[in-house]
Amino acid sequence: MTTFLQLALLLSIILLSAKLAGYLSVRLGQPSVLGELLVGILLGPSVIDMLHLSFIDPAIAHTIAELGELGVLLLMFIAGLELHLDELTKNTRVAALGGFLGVLVPTALGWGTGRLFGLDNNTAIFLGLTLGATSVSISAQTLMELKVLRSRVGLSLLGAAVFDDILVILFLSIFLAVAAGTGNLAGVLWILARMVAFLALSVAFGLWVLPWMMRRVAHLPISQGVLTLALVVMLAYGLAAELLGGMAAITGAFIAGLMMARSGEKERVEHGVHALAYGLFVPIFFINIGLSVNVRSLQVEMIWFTLAIILIAIIGKWVGAGIGARLGGLNVRESVQLGAGMVSRGEVGLIVASVGINEGLVGSDQFSAIVGMVLVTTLVTPPILRALFTENKPKTQTSLPETEQGVSSDDPQNEETT
Repeated sequence: MTTFLQLALLLSIILLSAKLAGYLSVRLGQPSVLGELLVGILLGPSVIDMLHLSFIDPAIAHTIAELGELGVLLLMFIAGLELHLDELTKNTRVAALGGFLGVLVPTALGWGTGRLFGLDNNTAIFLGLTLGATSVSISAQTLMELKVLRSRVGLSLLGAAVFDDILVILFLSIFLAVAAGTGNLAGVLWILARMVAFLALSVAFGLWVLPWMMRRVAHLPISQGVLTLALVVMLAYGLAAELLGGMAAITGAFIAGLMMARSGEKERVEHGVHALAYGLFVPIFFINIGLSVNVRSLQVEMIWFTLAIILIAIIGKWVGAGIGARLGGLNVRESVQLGAGMVSRGEVGLIVASVGINEGLVGSDQFSAIVGMVLVTTLVTPPILRALFTENKPKTQTSLPETEQGVSSDDPQNEETT
């Protein structure tokens, strides 16, 4: 069997499994993303180990992972399309406080837990930083399914995630520089300058250049020209976020969606991106998270350490972000909802953890415990959010029309009722 046929076989299994698992999850009263994550674990090294069967080329695992990365970019791009820039800026105070305390509290608790278990100071600090990370893509998908992404909590959550990303990247960069003995004030200022430059340029381009480009392309005799331009802009923003701003590509994709939402061609872009994302790339992303973890690699002797950091990860992020949201002006219930939405570590937690093991900051035992934490926090977030948003839903939460949801109207998962 050729490599292409192997890839075709795996993609067929992944897509079919994702949709069936999502459908069953909805029928059981849970968000579809939970079923997709669970079936990914089933197909991964924890049970079946689909990517390492004897007739599968090992290089295909990398291809699946890259397709999944496109999926998360599209997911965050769609989340940006669902919003309006002025709506997001109205919740800046909540987002800033929620993002700041959502990083500070779990990072401090993670450092303290590491020291309590006998880790050296550098390893304990890095452990804290892994607990400070957040993957909002899981929460964004759940909120889109529940039709509350444009509620005050949803808007604040996405804004807090941007602040979270900036702070974690900034703290991690500073820590790595200091640990290597190259940290100084000029280096810190350079990191901040890159972030500010990216944010300023991306917003300026989106406000003044992008609308003109969209209008021009819309009148050209090009097949799907508007959709193609939107995808190019999304990828360019993701590249710029990584290379210029030193931030995560998903942050760039989210900002690209926000800018694209101001375009008069928004509906055409949404229709095309939804079909492409939810028909192919997003299911691969959720499945690949399960394919990336191996439950069997967790060390039995590290069970208490693993349980401790899982508990600290959930409580620290939930309480920290929740307190920040409360100080920012949300009521108690909304603050609890926002804190819960920040719990998932997802692919961001795995990326930060991989930096630690590559730099020699954590050993294989600590790495397996961190992977366990990422897995649990990712799995518990969707059902917690569903429970918090579907019971006694506040009147302040607005629902989008069905055609504006993150799940396309012809997707069987859209049969969910809330």
